[in-house]
Amino acid sequence: MTALFALATSLLWGLADFGGGLLTRRLPALTVVVASQTIATAVLGVIVIATGGWSEAGPQLWFAVGAGLVGPVAMLSFYKALALGPMGVVSPLGTLGVAVPVGIGLVLGERPGVLQYAGIAVAVSGVVLAGGPQWRGAPVQRQAIALTLVAAFGFGGVMVLIAEASTTLTGLFLALFVQRLTNVIAGGAALYVSVRRGGKALPEGAGWGAVWSAVPALAFVGLADVAANGTYSLAAQSGPVTVAAVLASLYPVVTALAARGVLSERLRGVQAAGAGLALVGTVLLASG
Repeated sequence: MTALFALATSLLWGLADFGGGLLTRRLPALTVVVASQTIATAVLGVIVIATGGWSEAGPQLWFAVGAGLVGPVAMLSFYKALALGPMGVVSPLGTLGVAVPVGIGLVLGERPGVLQYAGIAVAVSGVVLAGGPQWRGAPVQRQAIALTLVAAFGFGGVMVLIAEASTTLTGLFLALFVQRLTNVIAGGAALYVSVRRGGKALPEGAGWGAVWSAVPALAFVGLADVAANGTYSLAAQSGPVTVAAVLASLYPVVTALAARGVLSERLRGVQAAGAGLALVGTVLLASG
């Protein structure tokens, strides 16, 4: 079940990142974060009420608050990095955040088997290559690299925190709701400050019409992201964090394939090789 939930996480995160990257070409990145998370919070609120999740409230929810504070910073940094590009650099660097949960798992005493160690090495190498790293071309802006690293380790921190925020399914719904509510409060405050300083909450000339027309896409991004957090929490609770974290970090492969299918972007040889390595690594991790 660990592998199944973790791979579902990769699928959901990959699609959410693809959708978020597209939306930031039309809307300010911070607006995308706040709007998508507001929709997710509303849906989660209904689920919590329907399932009686409030009965699971306890001190562990502070982990969800922490994840909610770190998450908007990571998402905003990643979306801005995607907008700056190139994606061939941003995407593979974004996987470095896997070092956070894997490192913590090892510190806490998890010891993967030989096949799983090999799977970790092969899968991470495949993910980096699947992002299509650019060995030549125009220099990459330092800001894009810095933003990507902030996002990567922020995502890694969220993975650790949300896995600690609940131990039951109804508790997970409540933890995700608290996380997203914190996201909206923190992101909304940042958006307010940005606007006060002269920033733009809406695209030039389009106004609210651009936001309303993007609501279906914003809902998809927000709900896919929150679902990914949920499936990762289940993966981390059902098996070794080191395995769950690596398999959950295969999302750049999904993003690259989505770009190929939707935008007709051609996969380069290095990306195809990376996708193959990621698949081999997945098999090794699942069978170790």
